[in-house]
Amino acid sequence: MSIVRLQGVVREVGDFVILDHVEAAIAAGDRIGLVGPNGAGKTTLLRLVAGLDEPDKGEVHRKRGLTVAMLRQEAFVDEDFIGAPSLRLAVRAGAVRLIELERILRQMEVSGRVTEPEYETLQHEFDHRDGYGLDQRVEAALSGLGFERKEWDRPPTNLSGGEQTRAALARLLLSDPDLLLLDEPTNHLDLAALEWLELHLGRRRGGLVVASHDRAFLDATVTRVWEIRDRQLTPFRGSYSAYSRQREERDVRAEEDAEDRAGAIARERELVQLYRHQRKFSKMHEHEARLEALQPLEKRRSDAKLRLPTEALAGGGPARSYETVVRAEGLVVGYVASGVGANRAASGAAPAGGDGLLDRGTGAANRAASGDWSPGRGARVETPVARVPWLELRRGDRIGIVGPNGAGKTTLLRTIAGELAPLDGVLDLGRNTQLTYLAQLRDAPIPGATVLDAVMDALPLTQGAARGHLARFLFRGDDVLKEVSALSGGERSRLELALLFLLPANLLLLDEPTNHLDIPAREALEAFMAGTDATLLVVSHDRRLLEKVCNSLWVVDDGLAVPFDGGYRAWRAAIADGWTVKAAAESEARRLHGGRAAPDGWKTGTAVGIPSPRSGARSARGVAASVATASVAIPAIIPEPERHPLQKLSKDAYRRRKSQLDEELAHLNGRKRALEEALADPGVHGNFLELRRVSGELATVDQALAAAEQAWLEMEEAAP
Repeated sequence: MSIVRLQGVVREVGDFVILDHVEAAIAAGDRIGLVGPNGAGKTTLLRLVAGLDEPDKGEVHRKRGLTVAMLRQEAFVDEDFIGAPSLRLAVRAGAVRLIELERILRQMEVSGRVTEPEYETLQHEFDHRDGYGLDQRVEAALSGLGFERKEWDRPPTNLSGGEQTRAALARLLLSDPDLLLLDEPTNHLDLAALEWLELHLGRRRGGLVVASHDRAFLDATVTRVWEIRDRQLTPFRGSYSAYSRQREERDVRAEEDAEDRAGAIARERELVQLYRHQRKFSKMHEHEARLEALQPLEKRRSDAKLRLPTEALAGGGPARSYETVVRAEGLVVGYVASGVGANRAASGAAPAGGDGLLDRGTGAANRAASGDWSPGRGARVETPVARVPWLELRRGDRIGIVGPNGAGKTTLLRTIAGELAPLDGVLDLGRNTQLTYLAQLRDAPIPGATVLDAVMDALPLTQGAARGHLARFLFRGDDVLKEVSALSGGERSRLELALLFLLPANLLLLDEPTNHLDIPAREALEAFMAGTDATLLVVSHDRRLLEKVCNSLWVVDDGLAVPFDGGYRAWRAAIADGWTVKAAAESEARRLHGGRAAPDGWKTGTAVGIPSPRSGARSARGVAASVATASVAIPAIIPEPERHPLQKLSKDAYRRRKSQLDEELAHLNGRKRALEEALADPGVHGNFLELRRVSGELATVDQALAAAEQAWLEMEEAAP
C-alpha cells in the first residue's frame, strides 16, 4: 500500500522545467535512494514529498495521518531547538509524541487516575514506543553522531553550522516518523558517525528516501533507487551497485539504438530526396512520414562528464621528485597565537589562518633573546593538535588520511602544505617536490569576478585557452561568465579543481576533494587519481574513494598520527581485531629506538616517546621554499642501538636503501658546505645568535653525517 503517490507532477522555476510529469509511489517500509547530477531536482522532489512545496501541475497524495520529517541539506534549526538550554534537551525534544505521553501520564499519576482505562492505553503506547529507553537513545544518537559527552550540556547556540546539522539529524532520528527524508545526510559526518547512521537506519521500520552522493552509504541503506535524469524519474530495483550496473547496460543499449536510428534517418532522408527528384510524391510522402516517426521530438543532450587533464595547462608534466617526498619525525602540528589570539588558542579555538606563525628553528630561548617574544606583549600560546612519531611519503604513494572529525587531519595536511608552521620536530620535503593543495574550507574568496576571470587571474592565458580548460570541468558557453560568489557548492568545487590543474605538480594534497561533487564527477576524479603518476595525500570520508585509490593510510586520532599498511577495509577489520592508534604508535617508537624503550630526555607525547629536535623544525615559509629548493631539515639524532647480526638484504631492498642513503648523504654534504661558508661570513661572526644557530646546526649535520655514513657501511655489509 502506498503512503505517498506522485501523479503527473510538474515543477517549474520561471521558464525552466525541473520535473516533468513525474509518476512515482512510496510504499510503507520502502528504502529509496535518490540519485542524479547536481541540479537535477533531487531536493525539489524531497520538498514536494514533504509538503514544503506544491507542484505546478499534478498532485501529491499522502496517506491520512502520515508523519513525515525531512533533514535539509543546509543547516536549518528552528527557534525551539536554538532556545533549548542544552544540546541533550534539544535532541530529546524531537520525540514529540513520547514527551507528550510522558507529560499526560505524569499528570494522571499526580491526580490519582492510574486505574482509568485511558491511563492503561496511554501507558501501553508509551511502552510500545520505547519511552522508557528514550534517554538512552538520545545519548546513543549524540555519541554515534560524534558528540562527546562533555558537549551534551552545551547550549545549541554555541554549535557550528556543521554541528547544528548533526544535532538536527539526531533530533530527527528520535522523532521516528513514518517517512524519513534525508537530503545529503552524510555531510559533516566522519567515518565512525557514517557507520553508526547506517546501522541505525538499517534498524528503522518506517519508510526512507535519501538523496546522497555517497555510494557506500547508499549501498548500505537502500533497496531501491530513483534516478532523476533529464527532468524524468526512473525507478531501479536493488542497491546503488545494482542500479549502477543496470544504468550502464541501459546506456549501452540507448547508444546502440541511437546509432541504429541515426542510420535509419539517413536512409529515409536519401529516399525522400530520391523520390522528390523522380516526382513520385506518394512515395516521397510515405518516407517523410517514416522519417517524422524516427526523429525524436526532442533530442536528448548527451551527459557531460568531468574530464581531468593528464597534464597541467602550464608547463606540461611535473618534474620527477626524489624517492622520499615527505618525511616527518617527532613532528608536532597545531596552532600558535599571540596577544589577543593567544586567549583564543588557550581556550581551544584555532586561528583561521596563518597569522602569528613562528619559525621554530631557533627554539623558544632564542626567540626570547632576540626580542621575538616577551610576556609584556602577550605570550604566544601553542595549541598542539597531533604528534607524529614517524611518517614517510614515498614517490608514487597514494595515502589516505583518516580519523574522526577534529582529530587533526586537516592540520597535518596544512602543515605539510606550508600553511602552518610545525610546533616541533622535523618536517622534510624531498628535492624536486612540486606540491599543490586543495583546501577543505573553500569559503575563502577566489580572485576574479567571474569563473573566466578566476582562471585568467591565476595564470596569464588567452580567453580561448581558458575556456578550453574550463570546458573540461563542465563550464561551457555562458557558464564561464557566472559570478564566483553565486556558484553552487558543486560548481565551486569544480572551479577549485580547475585552478588546481593550472600548474604542474608531482605531489597533490587534497582535503575532502569530493565535497559537493555529484557521483559522475566523483567517479571521474577517482579515475584520475587511480591513473596519475603524482604522489597523493588525501583527507577523505568517501569510503569508496579510499578503497579504490589509496594503498595505505595515515590514521590521526587520540592526539597521534601513525601509518597503517593497508586500505580502508583492512583498517576497519584491524580495528575490529583490537588495533589502536596508541598501540601502533608505541610499536613505531620501539622500532625507531632499535626495539628498546624511549631513552631518558626524550619528549613524551601521548603514551609514546617522541624526539624533540627543535633545531630541525621548519617554518611554513621554509616548507614552501623547499618545493623549489632543497632546504634541508636535519633528522633527529637517535641514540645508536646495540649492534645485532645483520641480515642480508634482497636485491630490491638493497637498491632502494642505497638510493635513499646516497640521496641523504648528498643532501647532508651540501648542507654542511653551506653552513661552513656561512661560518666564514663576517656578518655571521658579528651576530651572536646567528653564530650560535649556525654552529649548532653544523654540529647536528656532522652527527647526522656520521650516522648516515655508518648506515651506509652497514648496508654494504648486508648487500646481497
